[in-house]
Amino acid sequence: MAHFTYSRLSHFLKLSVNKVSVVRAGPEIQHVPGCCVQSIRWQRSVDSKTLQERQRQQMARGLPKQKPISGVKQIILVASGKGGVGKSTTAVNLALGLSANDSSKSVGLLDADVYGPSIPKLMNLKGSPDLTDNNLMIPLMNYGIPCMSMGFLVDEMAPIVWRGLMVMSAIEKLLRQVDWGELDFLVVDMPPGTGDVQLSISQNVPVAGAVIVSTPQDIALLDARRGAEMFNKVHVPVIGLVQNMSVFQCPNCLHQTHIFGSDGAKNLALSMGVHFLGDVPLHLSIRETSDSGKPVVVSAPDSPEAEAYKRLAAAVVQRLKQLHS
Repeated sequence: MAHFTYSRLSHFLKLSVNKVSVVRAGPEIQHVPGCCVQSIRWQRSVDSKTLQERQRQQMARGLPKQKPISGVKQIILVASGKGGVGKSTTAVNLALGLSANDSSKSVGLLDADVYGPSIPKLMNLKGSPDLTDNNLMIPLMNYGIPCMSMGFLVDEMAPIVWRGLMVMSAIEKLLRQVDWGELDFLVVDMPPGTGDVQLSISQNVPVAGAVIVSTPQDIALLDARRGAEMFNKVHVPVIGLVQNMSVFQCPNCLHQTHIFGSDGAKNLALSMGVHFLGDVPLHLSIRETSDSGKPVVVSAPDSPEAEAYKRLAAAVVQRLKQLHS
């Protein structure tokens, strides 16, 4: 099979460089003038463009109509091209930072990572949500932030082994069957990657914008670029890039080390024409407070690490005003 494929490829390449153009008509190959070939190619190009336009129109008719979530003013997606870059920690502290910066704003937190929900641990929440008279789930609350997660609906240690349709059904329930009340911002912790969940949420609800989280290292930046490009394709505004784990400062000598590289996300944002939202350091207190369910923005609000998240929250609000003014 490999030899046959190579032979066909070699034959095609020989034909493409031959000075006399050829076309296949029936079982035989006939030589035709170059001008005719150009005409045929032009017609094929026109036909291809017409077909693409028809496909675009059919896809547009087939896409679901975006329907707002009742009571929610703006939806902010926190996403990453790959896992392990601190996306969930960033989402939690972003939500708390939005609330801390302006106590008049109500903020909710939705965990859309069905396979690996992190919000229950990060927000120190356990238990199952109660139901309203209309059979809507009531979010669990901590630190003034109403939260909803698949982690509230399954056993903590139980793996979620579902196919795509079941995941889509779960996402629909988390979006539509929750009594969020009145929210100024709903921060959504997205799963890593560019798969079904990202497409489903982007196409079903009006999203104010997406925040892309990445570390400065090259391998993470490749996936961050893919994530940003995906949101562009589904017409979701990219609020900007966050450079997480940007620098490590030794607690003893205060020497700073860029473990994952320096300014990678900042340079990527510049090359893509995307806003750079700021840096978050690699610090022991962020890891410890996250693991204990006491995020740094509420447990150490005056620390430099908490201030970094508050600056991020302020930058997000500023960008939303620019994008939707």
